[in-house]
Amino acid sequence: MKQILLLSVLLVSNSIFSQKKIDLSILTKPQRGIEFIGKDSLFSMRFQFRMQNRAAMLTRSEKDLSAESYEFRVRRVRLKMEGFVFSPKLTYKLQLAFSRGDMDWDMTQMSQVNTSVNIVRDAVVNYEPTKHLKFSFGQTKLPGNRQRVISSGDQQFADRSIVNATFNFDRDFGFFASYKHDYFAVQGALTSGEGRNSVSSNSGLCYTGRVEVLPFGAFTNKNDYQEGDLECEQKPKLSLGASYNFNDDAVRAGGQLGRDLFKKTDMSTLSLDLLFKYKGFAMYTEFMQRNCTNPITFTSDSTGVQAVFAGNGFMQQFSYLFKSNWEIAIRYAEITPFSSVYNNPTFSGVNLKKNQEFQLGVTKYIYGHRVKVQGNLLYQLTSDLRDKLTTGRFGAIFQIEFGI
Repeated sequence: MKQILLLSVLLVSNSIFSQKKIDLSILTKPQRGIEFIGKDSLFSMRFQFRMQNRAAMLTRSEKDLSAESYEFRVRRVRLKMEGFVFSPKLTYKLQLAFSRGDMDWDMTQMSQVNTSVNIVRDAVVNYEPTKHLKFSFGQTKLPGNRQRVISSGDQQFADRSIVNATFNFDRDFGFFASYKHDYFAVQGALTSGEGRNSVSSNSGLCYTGRVEVLPFGAFTNKNDYQEGDLECEQKPKLSLGASYNFNDDAVRAGGQLGRDLFKKTDMSTLSLDLLFKYKGFAMYTEFMQRNCTNPITFTSDSTGVQAVFAGNGFMQQFSYLFKSNWEIAIRYAEITPFSSVYNNPTFSGVNLKKNQEFQLGVTKYIYGHRVKVQGNLLYQLTSDLRDKLTTGRFGAIFQIEFGI
């Protein structure tokens, strides 16, 4: 199937470009897609696609194992194009999303900040004066927590953790800069703060910075930005990372994501992470915290209320990759709100919950992260911290990732 698909794309592309008399070199690289390079070296384009097909269910409770909900859908469909124009120092990245679950439909239906479906995920131009230094302008991921920056196609579970879902910075539009070395990396961004594809920006901007330290040197083939130790590092590799994001006059409950707030508020998010890999073993730890000047926003008549999840998040996951390319992974994650958003005497109706999730994952890597089969079992706990009540339920996910 893979060979037939690649041959079809190559034949069609070669036919199109030969009709237009464009002289191209066409290359394929393992797990890196198809690359077209003009023989005059004035441009290149690497093309990749991927899809995630998913079946999942959640039980009604930990005692009632009948299904409360099913999820049968195409979770993601992505097309990605990147390369250079005129000079290898002037590069670009364009990524488009086509599945409903990947375009934030639910958020746009009740929003004034973002009213269109989010087909465009990345549209960014880069200038790289040296191999270590890069400047960017456009829309792309902020230098936030590691799990968010790692592609959804390079995850070892079917979904990122509930910590990432609650606190991540996501994508934004603006200016970016990074300096990366074998033993450290520094990144920064000045962006709008309203998230991807926003209608307009207000007077407040967003400021993001990240620092990484790699005491044992660089990981093999950027192995620090894919989950699991697929490179089977022959020497211990460690990365310590810290990110900070300040969103001035945020208008969405998650900063760059979430429902519209009824009033602007200042929001700050801290992320700390640790990654270790060695001979198929991988360990990842993440802590996140969000603070907000006014975490509960409301309409003038107080009939409408929208809260920000201000609180802490912690996630820990371990995995081991066997020589057969089967991997087993475990994860624990929790998010805990501050009392200001679950026990606020002024807004008794606001009662955000603490959530915990235990997860077991088994993955068979057929062609690295590009073609893999994943199965996850999960146990979720939801705790009402104000009323001291806890409920649990089980779930299961089956997913196939397929791409080039």
